Amino acid sequence: MQWKRIPLTHGSGHIPALGFGTLIPDPAVTITATRDALAAGFRHFDCAERYLNERQVGEAFQAGLAAEGLTRDEIFVTTKLWNTNHRPERVKPAFEASLQRLGLDYLDLYLIHTPFAFQPGEEYDPRDQDGRVIYDDGVTLLETWGALEELVDSGRCRAIGLSDITLDGLSPIYQAARIKPAVVQVESHPYLPETELLDFCNRNGVVLLAFAPLGHGVSDLLKDPVITGIAARVGKTPAQVVLAWAVQRGTALLTTPKSAARARENFDISALPEDAFHEINRIETRQRLNDVVNTGSPGFIPRVEKA
Repeated sequence: MQWKRIPLTHGSGHIPALGFGTLIPDPAVTITATRDALAAGFRHFDCAERYLNERQVGEAFQAGLAAEGLTRDEIFVTTKLWNTNHRPERVKPAFEASLQRLGLDYLDLYLIHTPFAFQPGEEYDPRDQDGRVIYDDGVTLLETWGALEELVDSGRCRAIGLSDITLDGLSPIYQAARIKPAVVQVESHPYLPETELLDFCNRNGVVLLAFAPLGHGVSDLLKDPVITGIAARVGKTPAQVVLAWAVQRGTALLTTPKSAARARENFDISALPEDAFHEINRIETRQRLNDVVNTGSPGFIPRVEKA
């Protein structure tokens, strides 16, 4: 299970089910955590222009691959097109800039970060005088997708996909696309299983890639009695149980351990007994942790402590 790789029906290669997400604000921690993830066994790395740390991730790759005796083709690297670059003429320059920062000559996967186009320009989060996001109504998502298809045609991008999108948003793109989405990255965990979206993906050869699979520290998921009970029975931590569930149901996932010990823990998963797997499927709590699918602006919803 640790080394499971899922074939990309609509792209080339295989995506490792266990992925390391690089959404880390601190540049120095980005480098150490990425190297620790490589050492722990992670071979799938998820980046983004908007994370503002592609250069540090690239530094970690350069040093970490050499230290681990790995070559570029032994890792799977994703990055994402930010909302201000949706206009077709901005897509290739954004792609090339990400490659340069990462120190790579090709990408395994390029995602549209969100389906929302923002006003083009150098400001990542354009706002009007009242603090409202300035959207760009001069481009459609399908036009942006066409520019990504051209990146695949060029040979420097092996697969393309979408992030932070709903099934209603995905379906028309899938139907109209010349090159179908290989991967869809969305928030997913036992409190937000995205079952309908996963069913669509399974029927159409799209990989569902789950972010925040452990609740991102803003949920009580890892304290859920179902999860803790299973962890006690199988001799694993609650995090290991939840990550195993995600892989067992056929999704890939992203986790962001910031220490070597946590990276080793998150990589050390094994299959759950069938009864435990189905017990997690029956959890009824529903909770979305990130509202980006509704606004295009990433951000985890603040927890309100119960009085």
